Amino acid sequence: MVQIIDKKVNLEYPLGHHLHCMIAQVPNHLRGAEKGFAIVEPDRQWERVRSILDLVAAGEGNLKKLHFLMLPEAHVPVSRFDEMLNAINGTFRPNTVTMFGVEHVSLKTYREMLERFREDNAEAIELVDRDIDSGDVLEMPVNWCCIAVKEATGRLRVFLEAKSHPFHGEEFLDKFHDLYRGRHFYLFRSRPSCFNFMVLICLDYLYRDLYSSNIKQIIDHANQLYFSTRQTLDTIFVIQCDPKPEHRAYRDVLSGFYGEYLEDTPGVRETVTVFGNTSEETRIEDAPGGHAFGTSSVVINSSHRLARVQLSEFSTDDFDGAPICRLRFGTGTRLYYFNLPLHHEIDPRTTRVPLKVHTIMRPSRDGGWVKISGDEMVAGFEIAQNT
Repeated sequence: MVQIIDKKVNLEYPLGHHLHCMIAQVPNHLRGAEKGFAIVEPDRQWERVRSILDLVAAGEGNLKKLHFLMLPEAHVPVSRFDEMLNAINGTFRPNTVTMFGVEHVSLKTYREMLERFREDNAEAIELVDRDIDSGDVLEMPVNWCCIAVKEATGRLRVFLEAKSHPFHGEEFLDKFHDLYRGRHFYLFRSRPSCFNFMVLICLDYLYRDLYSSNIKQIIDHANQLYFSTRQTLDTIFVIQCDPKPEHRAYRDVLSGFYGEYLEDTPGVRETVTVFGNTSEETRIEDAPGGHAFGTSSVVINSSHRLARVQLSEFSTDDFDGAPICRLRFGTGTRLYYFNLPLHHEIDPRTTRVPLKVHTIMRPSRDGGWVKISGDEMVAGFEIAQNT
């Protein structure tokens, strides 16, 4: 059973205003290796990551308002980890959170990384050390991510999480390919803004065993937060490299999360769930065909009643009748820049606009990024509420 660890971070967000998020839906090129999956062309993949970091740092247009940047699961080469943090620390604006998956490593290396950032990961180190003391596990592969928080003061804090879903290839239940099972999730509690969020890795959103499920633990923890402080879980960010982002399991869990079928769940009623997947150009060598990467999405409670939209780059739906509203993006290599909706109770006007897609960008021939053509994409597209 994973442990949810509360972490206070100093993020000063404007009260009463929506926050801005960018999903980098970019391709992975992976191959099976001794330690999980390895990136096939790390220098080429890093060049694309660097182009995104440079774009955010430049802040052209309203990118200066960016608060959350998501890159996919297993995306940043481990050899570039320090360079990634240096770029965030040296060029990003305060009050920015960057979430990115890192190339798989051994548990020994992951433990060393935790030690480097002990000040922010002390509780996680204690949980990992219990596993290390229990047996010969140091060479197990770890699928992990980093949440780099540049606080209002400019201080960079570095939090690490390991994926709790135990299987190496997700579709291949081979005991020799078991991953190390991460033991913790962080619940980040922003002060003074009172904005609370979590970051999960792909199937951690779905994972359950005979005794518990990750999502039920998150709901219970968020409810206790509400009962004790009247605060809620504002957003869950899920970074992915998922060949089946439209699998029925996602619909089932989202229905249970938002449906309140068996009990009231005030702690997550207005939670925004953001799925950031890799693009359709993703390749996993020696894996079976039939993959359908892409389709990053933003999910909110059905009380927002988003109008139905069908455009070439995105659409809205209810995921086959689930009690949700979903903004569903396409499958290509894109940068999606949009706002996170305000709580329904905070902005109850029937004329409000819960979601706005500000910008969609595609790769340019020179290795940079250009806005998708079309007036509705360049100027931003507001998705209004059905009345």
